[in-house]
Amino acid sequence: MITRLVPNETEWNIHLTGSIEAVELERRMNWIAPNRSSDQPRHRIRCLTQRVYRSWRRGATVAAAILTLALVYQIVFGQNGLTAYQKKRQDMQILDRQSKSLEEENETLEEHVQRLQDDPGAIEHQAREELHYTRPGEVIVTLPNDTPAKTTTTAQ
Repeated sequence: MITRLVPNETEWNIHLTGSIEAVELERRMNWIAPNRSSDQPRHRIRCLTQRVYRSWRRGATVAAAILTLALVYQIVFGQNGLTAYQKKRQDMQILDRQSKSLEEENETLEEHVQRLQDDPGAIEHQAREELHYTRPGEVIVTLPNDTPAKTTTTAQ
């Protein structure tokens, strides 16, 4: 059913394709003003209030949409948002890897200290390597570095 309201000189005429029951139902629901000229101010007021209500509703919808966008932005990019969470998670993984490598190095050093405390051969080996100590009758031969020394040539 298609309903059209067409203004006339004194009243609103209803042009419709459909049943009479639909017109009566719409009149009962106050969608269409009765064909009396005394009800025109009420109808205009009703139309005005409906327009105001629609504009308030649109404004509230726009405000809700803006608020939703602001909240989504805060959740994603805020101080404790998803991007900050991902950055902190990456930092935590890096620190975990560093911690594991330091623990391994610590275990290696503890084993080395334990060998130096318990094994006299380890102490001798360390002294020979770092301090270049020798036993009586031993000769230490030191070879030059493999890298050639830099020479400067001057152009004549």
